[in-house]
Amino acid sequence: MSTEQQIIRTKDPAPCIILIGMPGAGKTTIGTALAKSLDWPYLDTDHLIEAAYGHRLQDVVDATTKESFCDLEATVIQSIRGHRLIIGTGGSVIYRSQAMEHLKSLGFIVYLEVPLKILEARVAAFPDRGIAMDAQESLADLYAERIPLYERWSNLSCNNSAMSVEDCVQWICEHLPKSYLSKKANIIN
Repeated sequence: MSTEQQIIRTKDPAPCIILIGMPGAGKTTIGTALAKSLDWPYLDTDHLIEAAYGHRLQDVVDATTKESFCDLEATVIQSIRGHRLIIGTGGSVIYRSQAMEHLKSLGFIVYLEVPLKILEARVAAFPDRGIAMDAQESLADLYAERIPLYERWSNLSCNNSAMSVEDCVQWICEHLPKSYLSKKANIIN
């Protein structure tokens, strides 16, 4: 008798959980903790862009206009396939409806809300973050422009400005549709 097990893809696999929000909102930090909590893989779309172009995200942003960066980001986003993934997106993902429609098809979108003052402090601490913005734009300009788009595309908003990472992860899990966390792989001996 063989001890090898075979995993059969379920007919109705668990969808992904996608995190959107401004740079500095905690998508990577919370996404990594959420993935660990659920024992799901974490996928950072900024890292996919870096891998696709062979450069740091900041270098890709610097070499392109805001519009062309958003186009290439959308192309990378639309290539994502998978289930049971926690996906942390770049803050500019909301500028391309085709990218957001694709993410919606993959799962549940959670908007991580953080006040501008906190974002400004977080972004200042990491100036090479790779923010898609025009030279004349400020973080406050992006904030005002993006908030309605984050609200439009999200299924759930989590104001994590006063929560610990663990509390935010717990809050998200408690507010997801119950079916999201109940899907298991079928394992055959």
